[in-house]
Amino acid sequence: MDQTSSDLPGAADRPDEPEPEVEDAFDRLVSEGEDRVRRPLLPLISVGLLGGIDIGSGLLAYLVVKHETGSDLLAGLAFSVGFVALLMARSELFTENFLVPVTAVISRRGTVLQLLRLWVLTLVMNLAAGWVVSWLIVTALPEIGPTAVASAEHFVELGVSRQSFALAVLAGAVITLMTRMQHATDSVGVKIVPAILFGALLAGAQLFHSVLDSLLMFAALHVGAPFGYGTWLQLVGWAVLGNLVGGLLLVTAIRVLRAPHRVAEERRAAEQDRA
Repeated sequence: MDQTSSDLPGAADRPDEPEPEVEDAFDRLVSEGEDRVRRPLLPLISVGLLGGIDIGSGLLAYLVVKHETGSDLLAGLAFSVGFVALLMARSELFTENFLVPVTAVISRRGTVLQLLRLWVLTLVMNLAAGWVVSWLIVTALPEIGPTAVASAEHFVELGVSRQSFALAVLAGAVITLMTRMQHATDSVGVKIVPAILFGALLAGAQLFHSVLDSLLMFAALHVGAPFGYGTWLQLVGWAVLGNLVGGLLLVTAIRVLRAPHRVAEERRAAEQDRA
């Protein structure tokens, strides 16, 4: 047995009273995560594009309700339709690929390069589809253009700052926690609940989400926003960094530490499969 294997927890390190819910959720995470990181190129591109389109439906609802009511909270609640669409249509956002595939990679059911491929392609496809959908929204409903500009300027005014980074960290943590809750059950009806609650929290609290707020800035840019794509690129890079910190450090790492014996078992099984 190699040094890496000998450093892993053994059978004696299993908890005296394993938590069935935690163990079952871990198995779901590893199984689905392995599927995601090993997904062929064309399906990966398709899922990313669909994620951008589906979250665009949430943006549409957000802008229409905010235009009519002026309320960020009501608009945030309306936005949650986008997360319900993501769930039901089995599409994915970049930020939904923290807990699930990372758990698989930690368990050696995928590689870091596969994970980076998943992240980059999903993000690029989310943004590409979102750019088109945001154009359709403001073209079809020109009256909501000023609302899009005002909403996007909120993040532009924050700029690359400590506050905007904190908002991005919270956004990454919120989405990853939603993912964890959805993987605690096989019931689609139950999974919809966190989709609605966390979608409303994300948009209603104006957390800084790399994909959602990019679509918001795209909509503003399409109608002549007083900022350019250079500003967007700078802000989306800042948001991605914060989302990664929130999703990976505040949620994923701690959740994995809750079941180190399962990580060890999966690693040993992966080694045996390769032997």
